[in-house]
Amino acid sequence: MSTPKNSFCIDVLQVQIFNSEVELAQDVAGIVQKHLQRTLEQKDTAAILLATGNSQMKFLDAFIALGGVDWSRITCFHLDEYLGISADNSASFRRYLRERVEMRVTPKEFHYIEGDAMQPLAECHRYTKLLQAQPIDLCCLGVGENGHLAFNDPAVADFNDPYILKLVKLDTMNRQQQVNTGYFSSLESVPQYAFTVTLPMICSAKKIICLAPGKRKAKIVKQMLEGEITTDCPASVLRKQQQATLFLDVDSAGLI
Repeated sequence: MSTPKNSFCIDVLQVQIFNSEVELAQDVAGIVQKHLQRTLEQKDTAAILLATGNSQMKFLDAFIALGGVDWSRITCFHLDEYLGISADNSASFRRYLRERVEMRVTPKEFHYIEGDAMQPLAECHRYTKLLQAQPIDLCCLGVGENGHLAFNDPAVADFNDPYILKLVKLDTMNRQQQVNTGYFSSLESVPQYAFTVTLPMICSAKKIICLAPGKRKAKIVKQMLEGEITTDCPASVLRKQQQATLFLDVDSAGLI
């Protein structure tokens, strides 16, 4: 495991800064491995919520390469999916996680949000019941450039959301980010609506790991840590979560 360059708390949120995204990924991989090992020592199964996107790639590779986790006892969920997109679409989060996780480790179960379900509200109900069936032992997150967690953009984020999974309209900044990171060719090709796990569901996880490397995250990281705790920056809610740790590299921590 790597040693953080700096470590401190903002409110109750732990923050660790590393010299590089590679060092960050290696450290988080070790932390997640040990957490899941301890969890499986205490009970028969574990449940994890996984994020997608570029911020998760090096971590997922490092974690899977590390080994030492009995995946046959782990049930996986994911945080969000575009409405109307098939599981084979190159931008689908189901495809991302199937290729980067499920096909490499074969978990006990992997419950996917069916983005192209014929009845989206029924799909919300189905996935909600799956999430309610057991506690979530680990939630892995990234932070959007507009401060979103999952697809909880500022306009739809609710710290006291009554829902566990809901349909939301994506804001333009969020959709443009998907273009900038290479998942879509144009703004017009990005779906306008998506399914998202809500903020209270995320915050119910027993351990929360949030990775936000890269210069493009520096501005929102500063707002997240130094601004008010408000849905104007949904990720600021992590400052109320004692079980959460935010992992940064020197680039994303450049303005704090």
